Amino acid sequence: MSTVTPRHTTTAEADNLAVASFLLGLPGLLLFNLVLGPLAITLATLALVRGTSRRGRAVLGLVLGVAALVILVVTNATAHGMLWQIGD
Repeated sequence: MSTVTPRHTTTAEADNLAVASFLLGLPGLLLFNLVLGPLAITLATLALVRGTSRRGRAVLGLVLGVAALVILVVTNATAHGMLWQIGD
């Protein structure tokens, strides 16, 4: 026998995913880009697919996750993963 979850429960879960994607994407710009960026993108995508009422936060989490990965790629391409070089 299957149980049907109420619509408000799935919307609340999607809202929580949207907030989580934003909260993971923000520090992902500076720290742990490789982990937090994809997590923010995944959670934001799940929130948008599940129909969150906090669409702006989900989109912002998606943008921040993508920006975190872009920063990671640019940093690695220009400085080989180092922000500054110590010594010669």
